[in-house]
Amino acid sequence: MRYFFEITYNGTHYHGWQNQANAVGVQQVVEDGMTKVFRQPVEIVGSGRTDTGVHCVQQFFHADIEKDFDQSQYIQKLNSILPRDIAIRAIHPVKDTAHARYDAYERAYEYKITRTKNPLLIGQAYYFFKPIDIKTMNTAAALLVGSHDFECFSKVKTDVNHFICDIKKAHWNEKDDLLVFSIVANRFLRGMVRAIVGTLLEVGSGKISVDDFKQILKSKDRKKAGMNVPPEGLYLVSVKYPKKIFK
Repeated sequence: MRYFFEITYNGTHYHGWQNQANAVGVQQVVEDGMTKVFRQPVEIVGSGRTDTGVHCVQQFFHADIEKDFDQSQYIQKLNSILPRDIAIRAIHPVKDTAHARYDAYERAYEYKITRTKNPLLIGQAYYFFKPIDIKTMNTAAALLVGSHDFECFSKVKTDVNHFICDIKKAHWNEKDDLLVFSIVANRFLRGMVRAIVGTLLEVGSGKISVDDFKQILKSKDRKKAGMNVPPEGLYLVSVKYPKKIFK
């Protein structure tokens, strides 16, 4: 029987989500833990990948479990064996054809920037001290909304059929001492959010104009966009699915 597992993790000590030959990813740690708890080999399929050092508030993966089990009891069992920086929040029975990656219709990310040096936010937010114009950054961010080719913000070597993404929301907000960029879309390309944030910071600091940003978006050229900001400020915050796939 197929289940969706809701997971959250601090990505500081992991080389992203995906299994890798010479590094530890979150997927490997979870598969090892589930194999021990369920006493059967378990392979999982995630809703998507995260890069090294990126955090996750909510992500899903699916797994096929042969035996019946008490879901609340097994959440406790899994969390007792998983490391402190990974936690299972919920388990949902789904239809056998449900797919954690391909059935997701919306994903949301946040990027957190601290404007003051705060040792308690090391690894949790990007410290950016230069003066920036948030209003101008939001003017540029509004240009992202809609269906566009985002090749200019994608990693060069990436295995995708196309670079079209449909952005539902892209906006900066100040929350206490943090500056938070929120972006929602049907899909994201590798490195896309970090490249967008880096380029918007160039707009906010006056290095490029809003019109320059518009031309970068049209260019489909990664070399024209700004730097990738560090991964520690990036959070996958939610993944949404149609109700019809759940039992």
